[in-house]
Amino acid sequence: MGAVMTTRDAAVGEDEGAQYLTFMLGGEMFALGILGIKEIIEYGSLTVVPMMPDFVRGVINLRGAVVPVIDLSARFGRANSAITRRSCVIILEAGSGTGQAQDVGLLVDTVSAVQEIPDAQIEPPPSFGARIRADFIGGMAKVDGKFVIVLEVDKVLSLDEMSSLAEAAQTPALDFNPR
Repeated sequence: MGAVMTTRDAAVGEDEGAQYLTFMLGGEMFALGILGIKEIIEYGSLTVVPMMPDFVRGVINLRGAVVPVIDLSARFGRANSAITRRSCVIILEAGSGTGQAQDVGLLVDTVSAVQEIPDAQIEPPPSFGARIRADFIGGMAKVDGKFVIVLEVDKVLSLDEMSSLAEAAQTPALDFNPR
């Protein structure tokens, strides 16, 4: 798993907005603020962890650390991502505001570019019509004539919500067998 890009040293514009990593997922373009992103790696072999929610694809060993990999498509309630030669894992720090920071990998179809998006170009999230949960969307931006969904990474990777989903996946289903 070789590093494709490192974003630690990327600068943020002062008045013009922030820099975002854009990527494709299921034919749609999304964006994440680059400040929490550590690196982007090629998709490699994962170790599957039993009894995890469907969106947890498995874990990887990243320089001695165990990093869970979240299939972003499955996290949005869609089908699991098809793995291609362009599939990437975006490594970022989740839960840094809660004091329990954890490196997490996001499986995406392909990474596009780092782009500066002025704050004025980011509109509030739509109240209807989105194919993902509204609280996952931080806003909508228009970049190069196309709409980009700016994700609210703290909501998408809510450690509390994901751990409760993992606990629910581990709870055995009750056997209702009416006779």
